[in-house]
Amino acid sequence: MATTKAQQRAVHKYVKNNYDRVEMAVKKGSKQIIEDIARSVGETRSGYIKKAVQAQIKSDTGKEIEL
Repeated sequence: MATTKAQQRAVHKYVKNNYDRVEMAVKKGSKQIIEDIARSVGETRSGYIKKAVQAQIKSDTGKEIEL
């Protein structure tokens, strides 16, 4: 089913109001490697990176956070 322009605007507004964006630069080729690994375990690239960051934060601080 096609998404209308109004639906796209609503989603964009929701994301803008409820999420912070974090940009990350990686060496050429690394993005594809991350995507391939994430896909192989049934994750999106973002989901895979979020889980990795959550695991590192828990390891470093003992705290669990939701990203």
